[in-house]
Amino acid sequence: MSCSGWTKHFIVKINEGQSKQIRCMAHKCIAICDEAVVRKLVSKRHPDLADKFDRFLFESYIEDNKMVKWCPSIPHCGNALRVENDEFCEVECSCGSQFCFSCLSEAHSPCSCLMWKLWTKKCRDESETVNWITVHTKPCPRCHKPVEKNGGCNLVSCICGQAFCWLCGGATDRDHTWSNIANHSCGRYKEDGKKKAEHAKKYLYRYMHYHNRYKAHTDSFQQESRLRETIKEKVLNLETRDSKFRDFSWVTNGLYRLFRSRRILSYSYPFAFYMFGDDLFNNEMTAKERQIKQNLFEDQQQQLESNIEKLSIFIEEPFDTYSEEEVIQTRMQVINLSVIIDNLCKKMYDCIENDLLGSLQFSRHNIAPYLSKGIERAVEPTIGGSTKAGCNNNCQEADDQDNGESDQPSGTSDDSECSIWKQARKGSGAGGLIDLNLPVEVIDRID
Repeated sequence: MSCSGWTKHFIVKINEGQSKQIRCMAHKCIAICDEAVVRKLVSKRHPDLADKFDRFLFESYIEDNKMVKWCPSIPHCGNALRVENDEFCEVECSCGSQFCFSCLSEAHSPCSCLMWKLWTKKCRDESETVNWITVHTKPCPRCHKPVEKNGGCNLVSCICGQAFCWLCGGATDRDHTWSNIANHSCGRYKEDGKKKAEHAKKYLYRYMHYHNRYKAHTDSFQQESRLRETIKEKVLNLETRDSKFRDFSWVTNGLYRLFRSRRILSYSYPFAFYMFGDDLFNNEMTAKERQIKQNLFEDQQQQLESNIEKLSIFIEEPFDTYSEEEVIQTRMQVINLSVIIDNLCKKMYDCIENDLLGSLQFSRHNIAPYLSKGIERAVEPTIGGSTKAGCNNNCQEADDQDNGESDQPSGTSDDSECSIWKQARKGSGAGGLIDLNLPVEVIDRID
């Protein structure tokens, strides 16, 4: 058959949305047409359709490869990111969006993906409102609407006009004295109802404990995120002064250490809610083992929280108005606290990965590893091999210097050796497409 016939066949298939595995048009032939031939024939007559074919091919490659995913940013930036080895990691796209590569939600380590999914659902729906109603109200025996008690008398009335006993919930008459209700007695103890109410109340208070602390640290993170401009002004004021100190990287390093650790601390509360509760791991450990592990984790959590608050105080101080001696003291405090917090975060993650999640027998939960320098940022693949490729995703971290100033803020290192890669949709302005029909070793050389 002529090339014109094949070209028409390919055009029809591409318009139908097919990109890979376009079959031969011969009857009962199962041969797959070469993608390079498809592109070559179609591009001669319809260049735009060839571009559409490339885009379909690239999208199908991403859908079939669990190590390559689209950035979930809204509005969509058009970027796709590739990791080399471990899909359980947190990445930062060039558009600035940070997310969990496994579940595509916001970065949530040290929570596992399942924990974070359950937590966001719990915070979003009205399940805890139902718990509050269970604890603080009782249903009317006539219309079944929840009624809240607003006085000391145990004879309450619903808006429908029905009177009932607050103690047992039974319908009664309105005649009563200070000591009893006419023709009504409910002195017998009912175990089931009492247990249900107490359990709901205990569960609600436990949720409120973890949610309030999660919310408090999340709010603190948002407030501290506004310090960037203030810090820039303080550093500028210090630079204009006649001082022998010209390196103020300790300020920005301390600020980014505060951001990173504050977020980890806020997500540690949803983790603790599920790790030491009955929702996920009820049969994984005994009550005694759970209590021991909870005490160990909460001790580490408390140490981290205490040092984060200290670092926050020093960062927010008006050190640009201090004397040179006071600036030196503040500098040493920020550097020391940054190192201490980094070590505490490492210790907490080690406890979570080995002592808590690592000891589970009936379920498996993975979390993104802790990196001192923060979430890895995607790098552009460049033609000619100028960008370093083939690096393991668990990048070798640079040894911290004694003064702690080697800590780099997330996404600020230009020479990152992380094997997180970024591709872009054609026409997105973020780079061209790579010919995916080439052998793997050739693609790696192009990358």
